[in-house]
Amino acid sequence: MSRIGKKPIALPAGVKYTVNGNTVLVEGPKGKVNALLPTGITLVQKDGQLIAERESDKVAAFHGLARALVFNAVTGVTTGWTKELDIVGIGYRAEMKGKGTVVFTLGYSHPIEFPLPTGIEVAIDPKQTHLTISGIDKQKVGQVAADMRALRKPDPYKNKGVRYTGEKLKKKVGKTGAK
Repeated sequence: MSRIGKKPIALPAGVKYTVNGNTVLVEGPKGKVNALLPTGITLVQKDGQLIAERESDKVAAFHGLARALVFNAVTGVTTGWTKELDIVGIGYRAEMKGKGTVVFTLGYSHPIEFPLPTGIEVAIDPKQTHLTISGIDKQKVGQVAADMRALRKPDPYKNKGVRYTGEKLKKKVGKTGAK
């Protein structure tokens, strides 16, 4: 039995949802988000809460997934999603160029321009080493953060690079000198 699929989703005031075929459009104070609903899963509203129900046990594998996707959409339009990145290394930094481009200086011979997709905002602290990525679509926020991290993954020997805030890294021991 799906324990996640059985959990109800609280619908805050000001949040509306419409089911159109296999997609659920969730509208809230921050915007609109589409979530896919697998066939065989239906949404039922009871006492101001949404409950994902399945037709049969053949779609049991998608029960928790469908509930999680709708929950992520509801949370996105009410509070939004954020990911935080830290840039570690001497001379490594990020800065905004206009409104939709982040320019990274990560020790390469050239700066890297990273265009932001629509619906994603980036805030950079004054030291230019801490980024906060925010938006209403959880998948898009996570993908942008992963793409930014991939520009310069943390080096296992010096721990320099772009990492998630709070990410624990294992530092490898380098070569020992010859005697």
